[in-house]
Amino acid sequence: MTDVGAWVETYRQAWEESDAAKAAGLFTEDATYRSNIFEEPHSGHEGIAAYWTSVTATQSDIEVRMGRPIVDGERVSVEFWTTMNNEGADVTLPGCLLLEFADDGRCRRLHEYYEFMAGRLEPPEEWG
Repeated sequence: MTDVGAWVETYRQAWEESDAAKAAGLFTEDATYRSNIFEEPHSGHEGIAAYWTSVTATQSDIEVRMGRPIVDGERVSVEFWTTMNNEGADVTLPGCLLLEFADDGRCRRLHEYYEFMAGRLEPPEEWG
């Protein structure tokens, strides 16, 4: 059984640390990571690490909050609320990860939905 809480915490740490190798290690070798529903997914450890290296290169002063995961068998959804400096501007990035896990506890499929807002904003009281 997947320790979803540990997986989510490691994902949070990887983002705050801009650690592409740590992030890629959370996924199966043949995983797909769809960061934008209208684009092709990033595939495998190499594709996921390359995506993370690229996207976090412009991010600094990152604070990631993760909500309580909703688990339905091998499928999980979890909200995130991230504030950071991106390309020189403070932004807030709330969103949701839709995950599907393999038997070994690693993620085999991720779809991500998010919204950018200018400034560092706090989540609403009911968030997470």
